[in-house]
Amino acid sequence: LAGFFAGLLGIGGAALIVPVLYEVFRVLGVPDEVRFQLCVGTSLAFIVPTSLRSFAAHHAKGAVRMDVLRLWAVPVVLGVIVGALVAYVASSAILKVIYIVFTVLMALRLLFGRESWRFGDRFPARPGSIAVGFLIGLVSALMGIGGGAFSALFLVLYGQSIHVAVATSSGVGVFISIPGTIGYMLAGWPQQALMPPFSVGYVSFLGLVLFAPVSVLVAPYGAMIAHRWPRRRLEVAFGIFLVLVALRFLWSLAP
Repeated sequence: LAGFFAGLLGIGGAALIVPVLYEVFRVLGVPDEVRFQLCVGTSLAFIVPTSLRSFAAHHAKGAVRMDVLRLWAVPVVLGVIVGALVAYVASSAILKVIYIVFTVLMALRLLFGRESWRFGDRFPARPGSIAVGFLIGLVSALMGIGGGAFSALFLVLYGQSIHVAVATSSGVGVFISIPGTIGYMLAGWPQQALMPPFSVGYVSFLGLVLFAPVSVLVAPYGAMIAHRWPRRRLEVAFGIFLVLVALRFLWSLAP
Protein backbone atom coordinates (compact mmCIF):
# COMPACT_ATOMS: atom_id res chain seq x y z
CA LEU A 1 0.00 0.00 0.00
CA ALA A 2 2.72 2.46 0.94
CA GLY A 3 4.69 1.75 -2.24
CA PHE A 4 1.64 2.06 -4.47
CA PHE A 5 0.43 5.32 -2.97
CA ALA A 6 3.97 6.71 -2.82
CA GLY A 7 4.21 6.20 -6.57
CA LEU A 8 0.71 7.55 -7.07
CA LEU A 9 1.20 10.70 -4.99
CA GLY A 10 4.93 11.28 -5.46
CA ILE A 11 5.81 11.98 -1.81
CA GLY A 12 8.49 9.32 -1.29
CA GLY A 13 6.31 7.11 0.87
CA ALA A 14 7.47 8.39 4.26
CA ALA A 15 4.16 10.02 5.17
CA LEU A 16 2.46 6.69 4.40
CA ILE A 17 4.96 4.39 6.09
CA VAL A 18 4.30 5.58 9.65
CA PRO A 19 0.53 4.92 9.69
CA VAL A 20 0.92 1.61 7.84
CA LEU A 21 3.64 0.38 10.20
CA TYR A 22 1.55 1.54 13.15
CA GLU A 23 -1.18 -0.92 12.19
CA VAL A 24 1.33 -3.70 11.45
CA PHE A 25 3.07 -3.31 14.82
CA ARG A 26 -0.32 -3.17 16.55
CA VAL A 27 -1.22 -6.56 15.10
CA LEU A 28 2.19 -7.90 16.18
CA GLY A 29 1.49 -6.82 19.74
CA VAL A 30 4.11 -4.08 20.13
CA PRO A 31 3.19 -2.09 23.29
CA ASP A 32 1.52 1.25 22.64
CA GLU A 33 4.09 3.18 24.70
CA VAL A 34 6.84 2.42 22.18
CA ARG A 35 4.87 1.59 19.01
CA PHE A 36 4.77 5.08 17.52
CA GLN A 37 8.48 5.70 18.15
CA LEU A 38 9.28 2.37 16.48
CA CYS A 39 7.26 3.42 13.42
CA VAL A 40 9.07 6.75 13.16
CA GLY A 41 12.55 5.23 13.57
CA THR A 42 11.87 2.49 11.02
CA SER A 43 10.47 5.07 8.60
CA LEU A 44 13.64 7.14 8.86
CA ALA A 45 15.73 4.03 8.14
CA PHE A 46 13.56 3.35 5.09
CA ILE A 47 14.32 6.86 3.79
CA VAL A 48 18.13 6.40 3.88
CA PRO A 49 18.59 4.40 0.63
CA THR A 50 15.81 6.19 -1.24
CA SER A 51 17.10 9.66 -0.35
CA LEU A 52 20.68 8.76 -1.30
CA ARG A 53 19.52 7.37 -4.64
CA SER A 54 17.28 10.35 -5.31
CA PHE A 55 19.97 12.89 -4.40
CA ALA A 56 22.54 11.22 -6.65
CA ALA A 57 20.12 11.29 -9.59
CA HIS A 58 19.14 14.93 -9.09
CA HIS A 59 22.74 16.02 -8.50
CA ALA A 60 23.83 14.35 -11.72
CA LYS A 61 21.34 16.54 -13.57
CA GLY A 62 22.65 19.69 -11.87
CA ALA A 63 19.28 20.54 -10.34
CA VAL A 64 20.38 20.69 -6.68
CA ARG A 65 20.96 24.05 -4.97
CA MET A 66 24.20 23.09 -3.23
CA ASP A 67 24.48 26.52 -1.61
CA VAL A 68 21.17 25.90 0.16
CA LEU A 69 22.29 22.44 1.29
CA ARG A 70 25.53 23.88 2.68
CA LEU A 71 23.54 26.51 4.57
CA TRP A 72 21.10 23.95 5.97
CA ALA A 73 23.49 21.04 6.65
CA VAL A 74 24.36 21.88 10.28
CA PRO A 75 20.98 23.28 11.44
CA VAL A 76 19.04 20.38 9.86
CA VAL A 77 21.26 17.78 11.56
CA LEU A 78 21.01 19.65 14.88
CA GLY A 79 17.23 19.66 14.50
CA VAL A 80 17.28 15.89 13.91
CA ILE A 81 19.42 15.35 17.02
CA VAL A 82 17.03 17.39 19.13
CA GLY A 83 14.13 15.42 17.63
CA ALA A 84 15.77 12.13 18.66
CA LEU A 85 16.28 13.50 22.18
CA VAL A 86 12.59 14.45 22.31
CA ALA A 87 11.70 10.90 21.24
CA TYR A 88 13.85 9.62 24.12
CA VAL A 89 12.08 11.62 26.83
CA ALA A 90 8.58 12.25 25.40
CA SER A 91 5.63 9.92 25.68
CA SER A 92 4.01 8.29 22.69
CA ALA A 93 0.96 10.53 23.17
CA ILE A 94 3.01 13.72 22.86
CA LEU A 95 4.67 12.49 19.67
CA LYS A 96 1.28 11.57 18.24
CA VAL A 97 -0.04 15.08 18.94
CA ILE A 98 2.96 16.62 17.14
CA TYR A 99 2.40 14.25 14.22
CA ILE A 100 -1.31 15.11 14.06
CA VAL A 101 -0.69 18.88 14.07
CA PHE A 102 1.84 18.87 11.23
CA THR A 103 -0.07 16.26 9.25
CA VAL A 104 -3.13 18.50 9.32
CA LEU A 105 -1.02 21.49 8.24
CA MET A 106 0.33 19.47 5.30
CA ALA A 107 -3.21 18.42 4.40
CA LEU A 108 -4.51 21.99 4.49
CA ARG A 109 -1.67 23.11 2.22
CA LEU A 110 -2.54 20.40 -0.30
CA LEU A 111 -6.30 20.96 -0.15
CA PHE A 112 -6.37 24.75 -0.19
CA GLY A 113 -2.91 25.95 -1.28
CA ARG A 114 -2.24 27.72 -4.55
CA GLU A 115 0.84 27.69 -6.75
CA SER A 116 0.67 31.49 -6.94
CA TRP A 117 1.48 31.84 -3.23
CA ARG A 118 4.87 33.49 -2.67
CA PHE A 119 6.70 34.94 0.33
CA GLY A 120 9.30 36.55 -1.92
CA ASP A 121 11.71 36.03 -4.78
CA ARG A 122 14.85 35.88 -2.62
CA PHE A 123 15.80 33.73 0.33
CA PRO A 124 15.35 35.30 3.78
CA ALA A 125 18.41 36.49 5.69
CA ARG A 126 20.90 33.88 6.87
CA PRO A 127 19.61 33.67 10.49
CA GLY A 128 16.06 33.09 9.26
CA SER A 129 17.13 30.41 6.79
CA ILE A 130 19.18 28.65 9.47
CA ALA A 131 16.18 28.66 11.82
CA VAL A 132 14.00 27.16 9.08
CA GLY A 133 16.58 24.41 8.50
CA PHE A 134 16.59 23.55 12.20
CA LEU A 135 12.78 23.43 12.27
CA ILE A 136 12.67 21.18 9.18
CA GLY A 137 15.11 18.75 10.81
CA LEU A 138 13.26 18.77 14.12
CA VAL A 139 9.76 18.21 12.73
CA SER A 140 10.92 15.62 10.20
CA ALA A 141 12.69 13.60 12.90
CA LEU A 142 9.56 13.65 15.05
CA MET A 143 7.32 12.59 12.15
CA GLY A 144 9.62 10.06 10.48
CA ILE A 145 9.62 11.82 7.12
CA GLY A 146 12.42 12.97 4.85
CA GLY A 147 11.56 16.65 5.12
CA GLY A 148 10.74 17.05 1.44
CA ALA A 149 7.21 18.26 2.10
CA PHE A 150 8.51 21.16 4.20
CA SER A 151 11.78 22.04 2.48
CA ALA A 152 10.26 21.91 -1.01
CA LEU A 153 7.35 24.08 0.11
CA PHE A 154 9.75 26.63 1.61
CA LEU A 155 11.84 26.77 -1.55
CA VAL A 156 8.81 27.19 -3.80
CA LEU A 157 7.42 29.96 -1.61
CA TYR A 158 10.69 31.81 -2.16
CA GLY A 159 10.62 31.66 -5.91
CA GLN A 160 12.38 28.38 -6.73
CA SER A 161 10.95 26.15 -9.43
CA ILE A 162 9.30 22.94 -8.29
CA HIS A 163 12.04 20.91 -10.03
CA VAL A 164 14.83 22.69 -8.13
CA ALA A 165 12.82 22.48 -4.90
CA VAL A 166 12.31 18.71 -5.19
CA ALA A 167 15.94 18.11 -6.20
CA THR A 168 17.31 20.14 -3.29
CA SER A 169 14.89 18.48 -0.88
CA SER A 170 16.35 15.09 -1.80
CA GLY A 171 19.62 16.27 -0.25
CA VAL A 172 17.77 17.42 2.85
CA GLY A 173 16.42 13.88 3.12
CA VAL A 174 19.98 12.57 3.39
CA PHE A 175 20.77 15.00 6.23
CA ILE A 176 17.62 13.90 8.06
CA SER A 177 17.45 10.14 7.52
CA ILE A 178 21.00 9.05 8.43
CA PRO A 179 21.43 10.88 11.77
CA GLY A 180 17.73 10.35 12.49
CA THR A 181 18.05 6.57 12.14
CA ILE A 182 21.13 6.50 14.38
CA GLY A 183 19.42 8.78 16.91
CA TYR A 184 16.30 6.59 17.13
CA MET A 185 18.42 3.46 17.53
CA LEU A 186 20.15 5.05 20.51
CA ALA A 187 16.98 6.63 21.93
CA GLY A 188 15.15 3.30 21.98
CA TRP A 189 17.97 1.22 23.39
CA PRO A 190 16.67 1.40 27.02
CA GLN A 191 13.33 -0.01 25.74
CA GLN A 192 14.95 -2.88 23.84
CA ALA A 193 13.07 -5.55 25.80
CA LEU A 194 9.75 -4.22 24.44
CA MET A 195 10.80 -4.29 20.79
CA PRO A 196 10.01 -7.03 18.26
CA PRO A 197 12.83 -9.35 17.09
CA PHE A 198 15.64 -7.93 14.92
CA SER A 199 15.14 -4.39 16.22
CA VAL A 200 17.84 -2.01 17.40
CA GLY A 201 16.29 0.64 19.58
CA TYR A 202 13.39 2.26 17.76
CA VAL A 203 14.36 0.78 14.37
CA SER A 204 12.92 -2.55 13.19
CA PHE A 205 15.32 -4.01 10.65
CA LEU A 206 13.00 -6.94 10.02
CA GLY A 207 10.26 -4.48 9.12
CA LEU A 208 12.71 -2.56 6.94
CA VAL A 209 13.85 -5.67 5.04
CA LEU A 210 10.30 -6.92 4.51
CA PHE A 211 8.86 -3.49 3.75
CA ALA A 212 11.36 -1.74 1.48
CA PRO A 213 11.74 -4.21 -1.44
CA VAL A 214 7.98 -4.66 -1.89
CA SER A 215 7.37 -0.92 -1.69
CA VAL A 216 10.02 -0.20 -4.31
CA LEU A 217 8.64 -2.97 -6.55
CA VAL A 218 5.04 -1.69 -6.41
CA ALA A 219 5.75 2.06 -6.60
CA PRO A 220 6.04 2.20 -10.44
CA TYR A 221 2.44 0.99 -10.77
CA GLY A 222 1.26 3.90 -8.68
CA ALA A 223 3.43 6.25 -10.73
CA MET A 224 1.92 4.88 -13.94
CA ILE A 225 -1.57 5.77 -12.73
CA ALA A 226 -0.36 9.14 -11.47
CA HIS A 227 0.60 10.19 -14.99
CA ARG A 228 -3.00 9.64 -16.06
CA TRP A 229 -4.50 11.78 -13.31
CA PRO A 230 -4.49 15.59 -13.07
CA ARG A 231 -2.03 16.94 -10.49
CA ARG A 232 -4.79 18.71 -8.57
CA ARG A 233 -6.71 15.47 -8.14
CA LEU A 234 -3.61 13.83 -6.67
CA GLU A 235 -3.07 16.71 -4.24
CA VAL A 236 -6.68 16.51 -3.05
CA ALA A 237 -6.46 12.73 -2.72
CA PHE A 238 -3.31 12.93 -0.63
CA GLY A 239 -4.74 15.79 1.45
CA ILE A 240 -7.82 13.69 2.27
CA PHE A 241 -5.61 10.72 3.10
CA LEU A 242 -3.57 12.84 5.54
CA VAL A 243 -6.75 14.04 7.25
CA LEU A 244 -7.82 10.41 7.71
CA VAL A 245 -4.39 9.54 9.13
CA ALA A 246 -4.63 12.45 11.59
CA LEU A 247 -8.09 11.29 12.66
CA ARG A 248 -6.79 7.73 13.13
CA PHE A 249 -4.03 8.86 15.49
CA LEU A 250 -6.41 11.25 17.24
CA TRP A 251 -8.75 8.31 17.86
CA SER A 252 -5.82 6.31 19.28
CA LEU A 253 -5.33 9.03 21.94
CA ALA A 254 -8.83 8.46 23.31
CA PRO A 255 -8.85 6.73 26.71
